[in-house]
Amino acid sequence: MHIRRQFRPIRTRSTRSRHPRHSHHPSPPRRFLHLYGTLLALAGLLISACSMGSSTTSTGRAGASTLTALPKATPAALAPYYGQKLNWRGCGAPGFQCATLKAPLDYAKPASGDIRLAVTRKKATGPGKRLGSLLVNPGGPGGSAVGYLQSYAAVGYPKEIRARYDMVAVDPRGVARSEPVECLTGRQMDEYTQTDLTPDNRRERGQLVDAVKEFTEGCGRRSARLLRHVSTVEAARDMDVLRAVLGDEKLTYVGASYGTFLGATYAGLYPDRVGRLVLDGAVDPSLPARRMNEDQTAGFETAFQAFAKDCVRRSDCPLGGARTTPDQVGKNLKAFFRQLDATPIEADDADGRKLGESLATMGVITAMYDEAAWPRLREALTTAMKNKDGAGLLILADTYFERGADGRYANLMSANAAVNCLDLPAAFSSPEALEEALPSFKKASPVFGEPLAWASLNCTYWPVHPTGEPQRIEARGAAPIVVVGTTRDPATPYAWSQSLAAQLSSATLLTYDGDGHTAYGRGSACIDSTINRYLLAGTPPTKGKRCSAN
Repeated sequence: MHIRRQFRPIRTRSTRSRHPRHSHHPSPPRRFLHLYGTLLALAGLLISACSMGSSTTSTGRAGASTLTALPKATPAALAPYYGQKLNWRGCGAPGFQCATLKAPLDYAKPASGDIRLAVTRKKATGPGKRLGSLLVNPGGPGGSAVGYLQSYAAVGYPKEIRARYDMVAVDPRGVARSEPVECLTGRQMDEYTQTDLTPDNRRERGQLVDAVKEFTEGCGRRSARLLRHVSTVEAARDMDVLRAVLGDEKLTYVGASYGTFLGATYAGLYPDRVGRLVLDGAVDPSLPARRMNEDQTAGFETAFQAFAKDCVRRSDCPLGGARTTPDQVGKNLKAFFRQLDATPIEADDADGRKLGESLATMGVITAMYDEAAWPRLREALTTAMKNKDGAGLLILADTYFERGADGRYANLMSANAAVNCLDLPAAFSSPEALEEALPSFKKASPVFGEPLAWASLNCTYWPVHPTGEPQRIEARGAAPIVVVGTTRDPATPYAWSQSLAAQLSSATLLTYDGDGHTAYGRGSACIDSTINRYLLAGTPPTKGKRCSAN
């Protein structure tokens, strides 16, 4: 289980569909960059999910190696990929085109076979001189960039951006339309997402370990060809192939959440090909997995504290009144979770699922991504706690997992684990090692610490060895890059944005003083105008610039 670095707009039951990323939506609210994918993952991602722990400094993990740039010259064996022509065809909503990009499955052995990647674009509308392609990625790992662009970004981005850029997205390898990693059936995923993440005894711990092993073994059986070749480094190399095929000398890119890690990796590999890069809600690539998991756990606690303070001021808060402290709100929520652990409650669900502790926890975590979801969370908690109806929290959890109303899942959770477990060594070598770390996770978050710790167990049993390691990314020689950090971001803590901005040799940190995950398109005219100016004119923000909600 892995908690991801990604946000998607919360849906109501009436708007859920089997494939939400394929559906057509009216123009989204201005908060368009609430990452399309989904929110966390009971699969315990904790952003990069798998990691070892150790002390870090404000500029990342002490002693971490530095990502080395690739040679500037394109190897002869890759020339056919860089020289390919895309066969564009109409698809999706009016104005969209789709194509298939070929890339080597294994960059070390290009002749061993191809992988086919789904690409979509919406050409610049004008007026004004075309500035090239703007590649977007909403995060994850595992979120569909194609679905994000077609459903939200192509109409949600400011008109002046869409006028000057071809809006482009590619599903990373192993994701959605790009030869997706698959692990479990829909029914198996239902069982997996209900796994008890707060085991009370040896028997329950064994059941949790068995569930994790079933998931990872399923990935190994159903996606053996892909599992060794879905790393972030490979996805970044795919983006360079796409850049060349699109005819762009340099890459212009907006990546959010995990998309910042993908974009920063590209900059580290190809610093001379960096155009205008916006990295919003940044990941610190120098951190090992356990430290990432602990930091993210603390981030969700920070977000919950903000929610708790807001909740008790509201007449409809089911967790306490005006004199209730945030800590007591957390205790009240934990007491409710314990009740669900003992006795799940009914929910309006066609498949007969009930709301237990794990799904309820993920429902609450989902709402921490965006303060605009807090009213819905209060309503869902009220209905569950007072009326014993778990439908509202179940909808939130389903949004997180990208479960459709027909019981079928997008491949988000499978791809999420596959990428994370390849990018970094596992956070824990065994369940016993994880148990020893529980106190530090509970200290980071009394409410979410234990389930988020156990959720990081996937990579312990992953069927292939990791190919990545924690690395600083400096990208020396790159054009100016903008890193955006939100001070109370739950999924990508602000300290990570500070660290990435300090690592990247040409980066400027733009700070959003506010709640929620990511900043661009979340209602701050200051943030939006600053980023738009950078994308249109290449002018980065002044050093130390801070913005807040309007």
